[in-house]
Amino acid sequence: MPSTPEEKKKVLTRVRRIRGQIDALERALESGAECRSVLQQIAAVRGAANGLMAEVLESHIRETFDQNDSYSHEVSKSVDDTIELVRAYLK
Repeated sequence: MPSTPEEKKKVLTRVRRIRGQIDALERALESGAECRSVLQQIAAVRGAANGLMAEVLESHIRETFDQNDSYSHEVSKSVDDTIELVRAYLK
């Protein structure tokens, strides 16, 4: 979980953006928008949710494994590689 006020604010901003996208999706469905438009909005929501998940996971991984100054450069590199892999998977 994001622990600093800045990280928490960033995550909450993402959540609010996703809420706005979902509200727009709901309005599109209620108004009978074209399927293409609805699918595009669903894909945008999915991308935003995946981005949020990646950000929260990155925060968790860094808090768990990367806070100890005694870790070697190799451990820090492994943490960075893991985060990069998670972000690539969630795209």
